[in-house]
Amino acid sequence: MPSFAYSAINAQGAELTGEIQAADLSAARDALRGNGLLAQRVEELRSPAPSSRKSLFETRKVKPKSLQVFSRQFATMIEAGLSVVTALVILEQQTDDKALAAVIADIREQVETGALLSEAMARHTTVFSRLYIAMVEAGEAAGVLDTVLDRVAIQIEKEERIKRRVKGAMIYPSVVLTFATLVMTGMLMFLVPIFVKIFDQLGGELPTLTQYVLYASNALRGYWFVIFPVVGLSLWSFFRWKRTEPGRQAWDRFKLRLPAQIGSVVRKIAMARWSRTLSTLIASGVDIMRALEITAQTSGNWVVEEETGHLRARVQEGASIAQPLIDSEVFPPMVAQMVKIGEETGELEKMLSKVADFYEDEVDASIAALTSIIEPLMMVGVGVMVGIIIISMYLPMFKMLSLVK
Repeated sequence: MPSFAYSAINAQGAELTGEIQAADLSAARDALRGNGLLAQRVEELRSPAPSSRKSLFETRKVKPKSLQVFSRQFATMIEAGLSVVTALVILEQQTDDKALAAVIADIREQVETGALLSEAMARHTTVFSRLYIAMVEAGEAAGVLDTVLDRVAIQIEKEERIKRRVKGAMIYPSVVLTFATLVMTGMLMFLVPIFVKIFDQLGGELPTLTQYVLYASNALRGYWFVIFPVVGLSLWSFFRWKRTEPGRQAWDRFKLRLPAQIGSVVRKIAMARWSRTLSTLIASGVDIMRALEITAQTSGNWVVEEETGHLRARVQEGASIAQPLIDSEVFPPMVAQMVKIGEETGELEKMLSKVADFYEDEVDASIAALTSIIEPLMMVGVGVMVGIIIISMYLPMFKMLSLVK
């Protein structure tokens, strides 16, 4: 379909410029008029820009923070009475994220040609999740698009906050583990060989611990060109396996069983996300069956996703939402009881929101407790690794001194 560059005036008297797709020049003017714009200049583009924009947003990822700001500003503009097209034009011009600007431009063009906002967003599944699109669709149908977009912004903010907490808790163990691995590798490759020369001069049989360390040092120094690639390939294979369906299922089950409260934290994160998503969808007017389907697919854990699928099947058969949750071993009793109260009082979305708030606070407390446990364990682990190497190197000398005495 041909593209046209236009200059038009909106109801507030502001001059806007942009591009629109239409069958011909007359159809372009009619489309602008239908969007509340008075066309001043409309010219056909011989080399339309959408293809270049498409390649841009296909190769670049939109930041969650940019999407959150976009949703919040979009909601504010719609609430202020601006049309969808006008709001999209303003957002396209003022966003700092180039990839998001290209996506907004494409959405604007689709809306100008008569598509619904949710339909235009559905073309960009790498940017807008199923949750986002379903909520916008429900908001359009109910005429509360501004409220829904504001809820979307809150949803993104809550999810990103949990991710930041988890990543922040993982920084210290990751740094310590990396540092310990580099120190141990350096000692085995460069420090141990210095002691080997001394041991050769002393002669005699070396202690068992020293022999094991020497074997490890000789293997690392002699076959580093094999060991390092094998380790790298193993890590790559592990992450690739996690992305497969059997790997994802096994890994998600394993995470829930991890000791030292790690599995508990994973479960609380999943419950917070599940409750928040379902609450947001129900409050936005999404049908309960579709809300459960989307919640399952966006839960972030295969075990929770599978259990939500069973829950959805039971609800479809006529059961309440609370009863399958009570029978479930995946969902904590508190979630089931709060959902039961929400169904009885007709305020299910509020109860789910309270559950999400509770588990988000629990995640904070659990991560703080987990960090306090992991930090000393990591220090002890580093001390043990370095201590074994140092002690093994000095054991022959201690043995020699005892023989001299």
